[in-house]
Amino acid sequence: MVPADQGGGVMRADLLSDPVAGLDEALVAVDAFDQVLVAGLLRPQPAQAAGLTELAHAVAGTPLAARVSEAAAKAAAGAAGEDHFVALAAARTALLGSVHDALMTRVTEATGRPRGEETVPATGGRQAANLLAAARAWLCDLARAGWRGIDHEVVSGAAQVVSAMLPDPSLRRPATLLDGFAAELAASCPGSALERIPARRWGDLWSRGMLLTLPGAADAPAPGIATGRLLPLGVDLQEHATAAQAQVHAVFEPADGSAPGLVRATVSVPKPDTVVGAGLWQLLRPHMSLLAAVGEGRSMELSDMPVTAEGDLIWSDEHARPSEPADAFTTARVALPTATDPATAPLDRHPTRIAVPVFLEGYAVQKEDETMTFTVAGHPLAVDTDRVPTAGPLTPEAVATSNACIGLLRWDAGTYRVQPLAVETTVRKKPVALHAGAWAGGTTDKVGVKAEKAATDAVAVLRERAGRLLRK
Repeated sequence: MVPADQGGGVMRADLLSDPVAGLDEALVAVDAFDQVLVAGLLRPQPAQAAGLTELAHAVAGTPLAARVSEAAAKAAAGAAGEDHFVALAAARTALLGSVHDALMTRVTEATGRPRGEETVPATGGRQAANLLAAARAWLCDLARAGWRGIDHEVVSGAAQVVSAMLPDPSLRRPATLLDGFAAELAASCPGSALERIPARRWGDLWSRGMLLTLPGAADAPAPGIATGRLLPLGVDLQEHATAAQAQVHAVFEPADGSAPGLVRATVSVPKPDTVVGAGLWQLLRPHMSLLAAVGEGRSMELSDMPVTAEGDLIWSDEHARPSEPADAFTTARVALPTATDPATAPLDRHPTRIAVPVFLEGYAVQKEDETMTFTVAGHPLAVDTDRVPTAGPLTPEAVATSNACIGLLRWDAGTYRVQPLAVETTVRKKPVALHAGAWAGGTTDKVGVKAEKAATDAVAVLRERAGRLLRK
């Protein structure tokens, strides 16, 4: 049932401000274990034993209880083996999964949209058990050394394993994670010299790596196929010094008349650190025709497009063609309220993975220093303007004067936040819609044209230099 309009679109913001039972206790247990990994488990101290005990108590009464209790005792004595580290990683992952599920239950109540049902993973092919075991052995070495104890010798132990895993498509997912994790650790060596350790992030990567290297853990349900109309809502653009990613959130209306659902289409590319802002679209655009459709405000017709059980389109331009104009705000008002939210795979259940499309309107905007808040039907909702990219016409200033917003509902720093993807506002007494992905397919905007030209020049210089090196 769609919740009654409280002046905030079709979302009950009041439900997002209520405390979630057990959430703080679960996160405290995760933090306690993360501090255990900071110092390492080669020679455990009493404080680490206490952290391990807290983790074990947090999963008491669950099917993991006995194994985690044994693992905590062994680790506290400095005698933990691979199976014990796997059990500890599973407990940590289960706690964060429970936090994710509790938060998503509240989001489902607030939006009133149906949730998709889980599907059973297909049994994968035979994987190289020796490579997976070698990867787990490296992760066990990391846990013993601790983040304070890492050095280049310990971190480099991943290189040979990752090199052997990457050519195998069935191992590429854990290999990519381990490769990135090792590179991040290598850039932080020696750990003893670090002023600040990202304990939660490295704990996430470590525990995810431990579980993904278990045989069959990376298996996923067989992809389905999507035939019908795709109605884009907005683009989430993410930028890193060496990579960029654009994720298009959309409503998919199946041609067979079945219930519409929320889907995502993602494209990622490597990039030089000199290409920033609007220049990113030049790198992303050639890989996905959907970006041009978003920029032009068009829908797309899909034909037998592969789609995962989690609603991720495995994009191929061969299965898509541009269709009629489609206004994102019309889609948000008409199609979004009844679209089914996709289910989340067990290993992907983590609070940071929450990014749910929502529509808000009729709110009041408050801005104090660098903090912005939408007051929706009398209830405050934090606005994450730091996530608004510079590669489009949407700005924090436009968000501050808006009266309607398409965004992604996230959970960060202990509260729900909305990341604007598009807003309706008034410019020179005229209503306008501003989208973060408006320049995805190209632009005549002076700022966007200037940024794209700078990116073109930078890429041309890099190609010329690369050509010189190859000719030598």
